[in-house]
Amino acid sequence: MTAPPRPWAVLVVCTGNICRSPAAEALLTAAWRDTPGVAASSAGLHARVGEPMAAPMAELLDVPLPGSRARQLTPSMVRQSDLVLTMTRDQRARVVTAEPSAVRRTFTLREFVELAELAVVDLDPALDGADVQRRTALVRAAPRFRGRRTADPEDDIADPYGRDRKAYETAMSEVDEAIGRLVRAFGG
Repeated sequence: MTAPPRPWAVLVVCTGNICRSPAAEALLTAAWRDTPGVAASSAGLHARVGEPMAAPMAELLDVPLPGSRARQLTPSMVRQSDLVLTMTRDQRARVVTAEPSAVRRTFTLREFVELAELAVVDLDPALDGADVQRRTALVRAAPRFRGRRTADPEDDIADPYGRDRKAYETAMSEVDEAIGRLVRAFGG
């Protein structure tokens, strides 16, 4: 008997894995609930291992909470992911430093959204719809478009942890907006 195919996997990374990355994981999971063969997960560079999503962030989430608890990022997680999305440029650099083989599939969330929106116009029309080939094609094409945009502080989604409610609202709004654009670019 053969094992089932591995799902096409997105790994979302932030610092503690209790605010931004689990929110993005939950939003992706909800958006793809009817899309077989796709999985979203999250981890932290300095994870607060075992902790649930921070209450102020969880209160703002309008989809079911992920069942997972914070976990520490490992090189194996990165290697097993088809796409790695970070919340900041510094986090992206740290992921790529830890696992150099992931350089062409590791982006900040906002960076990847913009690159995917640029790349989607060059996609083969036969790849319409949300499927593995379309997602894979966008991830492969995205690095070619890096020269058409400038990385800047706007690529970063600030960590709200320990800050006021407004910081959590801003982070959630930025994650939600970027995930919505990402799902549309992937055809879902």
